[in-house]
Amino acid sequence: MSNLARKLQQQQQIHVQPQPKHQPSKKIRPGKLTPVEKILGLVFALFLTVLSAQLIASSAGLYQINKDIGQLESEIIQQERKNQDLENQVSELSRYERIMEKAKELGLKLDENNVKLVEGH
Repeated sequence: MSNLARKLQQQQQIHVQPQPKHQPSKKIRPGKLTPVEKILGLVFALFLTVLSAQLIASSAGLYQINKDIGQLESEIIQQERKNQDLENQVSELSRYERIMEKAKELGLKLDENNVKLVEGH
């Protein structure tokens, strides 16, 4: 049986031969970036900067336009109030009683025979 044990041991040694060691390849250190990666990072950072500046400029422009719109709306409301006040004054001043009073103050009198009808165009 000792022969059988030797044969088994030899077969196991043949199957368990040490693997030849490979030459270690160049390892990339985790902290190092290649020049292409640096350029891509720079381009990306530049793109984000330009995009951010454009966004801020657009927001500032919209803010200014909204501010101008608000000012114009308040001016329109003020002008509408002035127009309404002027219309009220016109209607008050053009009352028949007031016109007759002013005419009497100026020495005019109403002569029904001397009234002419003027047709509007």
